[in-house]
Amino acid sequence: MKDRTGKSLTPEQVLRKTFFRAFTIYTEFTSFLLRLTGYVPSHLFRRFIYRLAGIKIGRGSTVHMGANFFKPSGVRIGQGVIVGDHCFLDGRAPLKIGDHADIASEVLIYNAEHDINDPHFRPHLESVEIGEYSFIGPRAIILPGVKIGRGAIVAAGAVVTRSVPDFTIVGGIPARKIGERQLKNPTYRLGRPMLFQ
Repeated sequence: MKDRTGKSLTPEQVLRKTFFRAFTIYTEFTSFLLRLTGYVPSHLFRRFIYRLAGIKIGRGSTVHMGANFFKPSGVRIGQGVIVGDHCFLDGRAPLKIGDHADIASEVLIYNAEHDINDPHFRPHLESVEIGEYSFIGPRAIILPGVKIGRGAIVAAGAVVTRSVPDFTIVGGIPARKIGERQLKNPTYRLGRPMLFQ
């Protein structure tokens, strides 16, 4: 047998590749089932299934419909968090969302990207952290290695390539500082999630 580059493989390498391929298919199927779960219009049901899949979800947190996860066991969501509809949460490296964070609709959070200078185009993994009381606006993209500080605000459509300090407001592509949040000691609780969402 040969690999995709034409190099001959030993029986041990074939066995290892076969096992890895089977595990990959299992992981992809699990992701597919979670994607289907995301369209069940019940917060309780989705939360139950997500926890079974290994996602850590704190008390009072909600993930709205259409969410998509990659490697759910790497995702940790704090208490009182609301994750909007059709978000993508990447768990290939640790993803931590702090208490009372508000993630708007269609936000994409990645913690893996390909190394464009690697001859094999291998992925590069880095953890992402979203601080407590932060707000990530609709359709924002958070890239690997980013830490969003406590109470920070990411404007709608921003592409965040660098960490954001506490209580800083960023926007644009790539995201840059556009302001400072005046509220420095937040204690609010987010409202209840919409039913059937």
